[in-house]
Amino acid sequence: MATLGSISIFIALVVAIYTTIAAWVGARRNLPELLASARNGIFAHAALMTVAIGVIVVALYTRDFALALVANSTSRDLQTIYTITALWSNQAGSLLFWSWILSLYSAIVVALKWQSDRAPLSFGGVHPDAGRAQDGSHALMPYVVATLMALQTFFAFMLAFISSPFARWWMRGGQTIMALFPPAGATPFVPADGQGLNPLLQHPAMALHPPLLYLGYVGFTIPFAFAIAALVSGKLGPAWLRATRRWTIAPWLFLSIGLLLGGRWAYDVLGWGGYWGWDPVENAAFMPWLAGTAFLHSVMVQERKGMLKVWNMGLVIITFSLVLFGTFLTRSGVIQSVHAFAESDIGAWFLTFIAGVTLAATFLLFTRLKDLKSERDIDALLSREAFFLLNNLLFIGASFAVLWGTIYPLFSEIVYGQKLTVGAPYFNQVTAPIFSAVLLAMAIIPLIGWSGVTRAKLLQKIALPAALALVLAAITFAFGVRDWIPLGGYLLAFFVITTTLIEIVQGARARARNTGEFILAALKNLIARDRRRYGGYLIHVAVAMMGVGIIGSQVYATDATRALTRGESMDVRGYTLTYENLSPNFPSGEAQVTSASVAVSREGKRVATLSPARAFYGRQGEWETTPAILSSPQEDLYLIIAGWEDNFATVTFRAYVNPLVFWLWFGGLCLMLSTLIAAWPDAREMERARVASAVAETARA
Repeated sequence: MATLGSISIFIALVVAIYTTIAAWVGARRNLPELLASARNGIFAHAALMTVAIGVIVVALYTRDFALALVANSTSRDLQTIYTITALWSNQAGSLLFWSWILSLYSAIVVALKWQSDRAPLSFGGVHPDAGRAQDGSHALMPYVVATLMALQTFFAFMLAFISSPFARWWMRGGQTIMALFPPAGATPFVPADGQGLNPLLQHPAMALHPPLLYLGYVGFTIPFAFAIAALVSGKLGPAWLRATRRWTIAPWLFLSIGLLLGGRWAYDVLGWGGYWGWDPVENAAFMPWLAGTAFLHSVMVQERKGMLKVWNMGLVIITFSLVLFGTFLTRSGVIQSVHAFAESDIGAWFLTFIAGVTLAATFLLFTRLKDLKSERDIDALLSREAFFLLNNLLFIGASFAVLWGTIYPLFSEIVYGQKLTVGAPYFNQVTAPIFSAVLLAMAIIPLIGWSGVTRAKLLQKIALPAALALVLAAITFAFGVRDWIPLGGYLLAFFVITTTLIEIVQGARARARNTGEFILAALKNLIARDRRRYGGYLIHVAVAMMGVGIIGSQVYATDATRALTRGESMDVRGYTLTYENLSPNFPSGEAQVTSASVAVSREGKRVATLSPARAFYGRQGEWETTPAILSSPQEDLYLIIAGWEDNFATVTFRAYVNPLVFWLWFGGLCLMLSTLIAAWPDAREMERARVASAVAETARA
């Protein structure tokens, strides 16, 4: 089986090289047969990568310890779900997973665009209606294929020669060697059992968090490929934007969910009471999310006004470059992180690849600057396009602030000879003002039109939501928030919520007056008529709710630590915690788990029983802390076992109270649903598609 996987990787490399050349030459020389062959190459490559990853999954499931990847990441005692997810817990497996997802993205986008756009090719070769694409993107597809497969060539090369997932264990002179091919004088070696999986990764969230991050990371390759295709072909009109809008929203949504799940994993597994610590690998996923968010806003300006064309191309390039940089950070071993892999030899390869891709894309952009001139200038500062430009600057500013804090240890090591790190205080102090300005822009944008608004009219529109936001801030003050900086943050979040909801309600009321519909029916039909606009508004509300949760849990969290004997209690922020019982060292999978039973009371009334635990993984020699969490919209009580003494006679507990953290998770859920609303075709889009299809059918007749 492993031989089949290795062969599929090598053939995939050959197919990737051939498809890149065939797509490029076929497009430049207008050779339909070669273009058809390139299109088939996309599907062949996806099939080969699927075979390779299928072989690895089977090897993991059957515990084939002859493969180094399986022996290094699993064991016979490991639960099946974690045995399969071990695929992306190691460097070679994660690279294979990355390449496989890209191959699926590539195959899907080529199949859909060539079919729906009536592109010059069909499964049989030349399409009789070549050139009649509904959105004009047909001319870009050969260059899209060439770009995608050029990128795949790099990953196939890495998998074939640098970091093969099919490397085996060999024995020579009493020492074990990991290699794809047998070293001279070596014999195959199969360990009796594997080394097991990192205990931190043995959590249900890790079955979803990495794949969703990969779907987000890799998905941004599609808009990048269309942007490069537009630059190479000179087809710089709106076709490439229309062709990639949902191909940008989808990875943005996947990355959003991945970040939220990562935060939840950290909250549930790491036992430190938090969910975001500005870890370098967390930052690596956050940076392309910020740049992608800027692009999603900026693209609307080009579609509506023909402006910010250079900005949009630049944002796509920046986003994809940050995706590659995040991949480099995770796999090179140059940073210390609970998420990162060990030091490896692939760092130099990745860094060279990132530099080559970024420089080539930037060079192409500069060669097309004259063709990317805006069709008009910003006429008014109080206009939607001006605020979207401000929004771009803020998001990119935040992205590069995070980037600098992340790479500063590398910079300091090169310049000063020692690795100096920056912690959460730097990131919080630098990004808090930027995100505050983002919230202010989010509140104002719904109130101003594309053609601008007068200052008097804007003040008139702001009056009611600002008054409501001030009332909510006053209530927050009455509940004990006395610090002006977090109170200001709450005020901005409330301002976003009030302005956005009032704008939606006013639109529904206007529709109800015009159509005679009941207000709820009018609201439903209003959103259905323009999902992109109102879905975006709902995303803003969700982000503001998340902001409320972040401020409360970051600024006002408290914790207390105390050693207790059985029957003793401790108090923390209105809760009384009574240690009742302990179950030491019971087996669970690879671990020996010690769990406590703690009664939780408020005002003399028992409200819950919590069971925090600690697990020892003897195979890895590591401890894992499992918190117990009592959650409500007001606050979370977060309890862990910090240790014990005298053969469990005394147990030390640490309790955190995190105010309003519920709203982070609830806001995240609302963000996911709102993004689906924004991405779903609305009535206008469906009508335009129907008309375009009818026109195309008439032309063919």
